[in-house]
Amino acid sequence: MATKPFVTPDWLHQRLSAPDIVVLDASWYLPAQGRDAEAEFRAAHVPGAIRFDIDAVSDETSPLPHMLPRPEVFSSRMRALGIGDGAQIIVYDGLGLFSAPRVWWMLRTFGVRDVAILEGGLPAWIAAGYPTEDGEARPRERRHFTARFDHGSVADTGDVARALDRNAAQVVDARSGPRFRGEEAEPRPGVRPGHMPGARNVHYAALQANGRLKDEASLRAAFAEAGVDLDRPVITTCGSGVTAAIVSLALETLGRPPRALYDGSWADWGSDESRPVATGPV
Repeated sequence: MATKPFVTPDWLHQRLSAPDIVVLDASWYLPAQGRDAEAEFRAAHVPGAIRFDIDAVSDETSPLPHMLPRPEVFSSRMRALGIGDGAQIIVYDGLGLFSAPRVWWMLRTFGVRDVAILEGGLPAWIAAGYPTEDGEARPRERRHFTARFDHGSVADTGDVARALDRNAAQVVDARSGPRFRGEEAEPRPGVRPGHMPGARNVHYAALQANGRLKDEASLRAAFAEAGVDLDRPVITTCGSGVTAAIVSLALETLGRPPRALYDGSWADWGSDESRPVATGPV
């Protein structure tokens, strides 16, 4: 059965003043997109929203971008933001559906179950005629937050290698076709072009339209076209663990939640000379 981890702008507007609702602006952009998430938040955000920066809430000791922090660090950051246990968290981003799924996945990985994504993101909120506010986030008191880390939802390089070697799970890469096939250079220095031998390619853009996930039939068709068997386990991956969460979200809505997300993704695999790399189509 398909599940819908979304709320509409109307739903949120009606409940925005509820004491247990916490709204997170999870906007994050690729350098090529030429946008400044912090500046855009200060210019306009959902009233009462908190800025959640995936680079700030990350493992600062890792050379890889925005890797998950340790549970105690995540708890500390959440407390500092004024987010406590029992909150109902609504996540959105400035593109409609780009980085919000990453934060949705992070929160679930650290034990938050009452979390949803604002369907259509900030563009849909504005299009619905609802107000925004500017400036910094409103101050919030520290709250107690307990991280309950789900190790099973996170894959590392060894997990991915074993899944591919043993055909134990399908690895689905959310990067664009040209990057997957190695026809374009990777944006990060020292990362080889190409893909993991045996991986499948479902570009995240093929799963969405107008800042929303496509309908169930279209999602199923996109996976089928890529040769993904929805009845078998899936590990999602991408360039650095952000758009992989869009694939994870799509699988969740189809009632086929993925086994895990490869947090390091291609930034990790492609920079490790000991790992094999394939180019060209599957």
